[in-house]
Order: sequence, then structure tokens, then C-alpha cells
Amino acid sequence: MIKPIQLVIFDCDGVLVDSERIAARVQVALGAELGWRLTETEVIDRFIGRSHASIREQVAARLGEETAAIWSERFEQLHRQAVDVELAPVEGLPEALDSIALPTCVASSGSHDKMRHTLGRTGLYERFAGRIYSATEVARGKPAPDLFLHAARQMGIDPAACVVVEDSRPGVHAARAAGMRAFGYAGGLTPAERLEGTDTIVFHDMRKLPTLLTEQ
Repeated sequence: MIKPIQLVIFDCDGVLVDSERIAARVQVALGAELGWRLTETEVIDRFIGRSHASIREQVAARLGEETAAIWSERFEQLHRQAVDVELAPVEGLPEALDSIALPTCVASSGSHDKMRHTLGRTGLYERFAGRIYSATEVARGKPAPDLFLHAARQMGIDPAACVVVEDSRPGVHAARAAGMRAFGYAGGLTPAERLEGTDTIVFHDMRKLPTLLTEQ
């Protein structure tokens, strides 16, 4: 028997804040600058939804540790600058949050510092303050289930009663691995077909999320 939903776990980048487009653009530019030419599609496949440590490992394997350190430092700088100028909430997200009565939290591959910045810039931080969890708190990042299981444990909720709202392939895989239902948001960079799978509902308009949740 499927348990009623008791907790909605939101990813941050691409689900709450429209930052993945910025991140992908910066990663493509850094690749061209530092010697690894990547298309946006390749960045989505390799980096979107992954932790900072995972991305750095990939760059180090390709270009060496020294270049990976430069890449990471430059990404943080350029990403922060772009966020300050252009970041906005995901379209329809504030209205969706206003209509969701269930308990919520955030579980992201990003660091706490990054989330304080991005959620703060978009006026969303206070909505989740005290209920924000980072991949830096667990041994393995997405697609491993560790982060979502950690969030459920901290919130005191059975994983089977949790749903995860994600926009990346590693994210939906992590939700499934955690034994949670997934809502794959396909209104961003990741194509809908890459989010589809068992126990996953794919949707394109964040305004429809409250209704989808009540139908489960």
C-alpha cells in the first residue's frame, strides 16, 4: 500500500531557483577557457545535479588536479556574479509553494553557502530556513540516495512517505534509490525523457505541482 505523502523534498538548483541555465553557461565557458570544450548538452549529462566534489573529480580526471582547482575557483566566482545580476525563482514556484500545505524541506547537491546565496537572492531562504540539507553532509552525492535519506531522517519522516521534486537525471535516480516517489520537473534544461522512470511523474509547469501532490 502506498503511504500518504508526509514530506515534500525540493532540490534547489533548477527546481526552486532558475540557476542551472547560469551554471551550464558558465561551465561551457570555463571548458573553452581551460581546455575541455563542452556543449551545453554534455554539461547537462555530466554536471547537472552533481555535487561540487563530483564535478571537480571529473575535471581533475580530464585536465589534472591543478586545473580542476582553478576551474572550481573560477566557477564559484563567475556563478556568484551571474546570480547577483540575473537569478530568479523558477517560474511558477512561489505560487506553488503558497498552495502546498504539506511539510517541505530542501536537499541539494550545492553547499549551504551557495544555497544561502541563491535562495537569499530570490527571497526563498526564509521559507525553508532550518530545513535545508546539503550533499556536503553525507558520504555520497546524487545519484546515491544518501542525501534524501538524510533529509527524511532529519525531518523524522519515513522515506516511503516522502516525495522528491527534482530536475536532473541523477536527482530522480537518487529519489528512486531512496524508496521515494519522484516528481521530475522538465521545465528546465533536462529533457523529459531523461527524467522518466519508475515511481516518477514528469511535469512541465511548476504551478501544477500542488494539484499533482494532492492526486497521490
